[in-house]
Amino acid sequence: MRIDLVSDLVATGLPLVAILVILAYSFRILREYERGVVFMLGRFWKVKGPGLVIVIPLVQQLVRVDLRTRVLDVPSQDVISRDNVSVKVNAVVYYRVLDPERAIINVVDFDEATSQLAQTTLRSVLGQHELDEMLAERDKLNADIQRILDAQTDAWGIKVSNVELKHVDLNESMIRAIAKQAEAERLRRAKVIDAEGELQAAEKLAQAAEILSQRPEAMQLRYLGTLLQIASERSNTIVFPLPGELLAGLAGRAKAAG
Repeated sequence: MRIDLVSDLVATGLPLVAILVILAYSFRILREYERGVVFMLGRFWKVKGPGLVIVIPLVQQLVRVDLRTRVLDVPSQDVISRDNVSVKVNAVVYYRVLDPERAIINVVDFDEATSQLAQTTLRSVLGQHELDEMLAERDKLNADIQRILDAQTDAWGIKVSNVELKHVDLNESMIRAIAKQAEAERLRRAKVIDAEGELQAAEKLAQAAEILSQRPEAMQLRYLGTLLQIASERSNTIVFPLPGELLAGLAGRAKAAG
């Protein structure tokens, strides 16, 4: 009698457990930032979520896709610039899934595919530019890389929103060469500034000489001002400058008297 009771409980309990297991696998909860790509008998059926999703076991399969922005750290890449300079460059890429269907069906692993594509694109784009452009025009290079990545990942349902170059590492010899170049540039600018100052001073002196030549009394005032300046200095020797007109007049009188 006791054996029959146990067998009856087992017979009635197994279907109940099977039903509970089927129900547990049938109900899925997707968060607000998740979508579920549902396949029915191996063929794409629809994209579901967020919220409660019912999946028929053994008939339907659900693949979760996260729609939040992902951050991809591109490892350092050896890049040879257009002016034959070897540098190491790394970057960071921000992207997210816009179309879960294409992200699952068109590519095996869209994260790995985006990472590999970012590395090759980084080397290709930076190799077309010179070192000075890498150092001074990062915004332009970021925009170029982002545009190329976004165009190539569009078939995977992925949107590349931003690309940022993090570091451009140079070897020691190149750093010294850049320092010498910067020093030479500073010296060139200093010489140009000195030359411009000399030119402006010469132009002002020429204008002053022209004005003094037209007004003799101005020349006399300038002569007296120079004498006052010399007299105010503490010196045992005082040199009195003589105007050229006075010397010319004395020379003329001496010649006439002779």
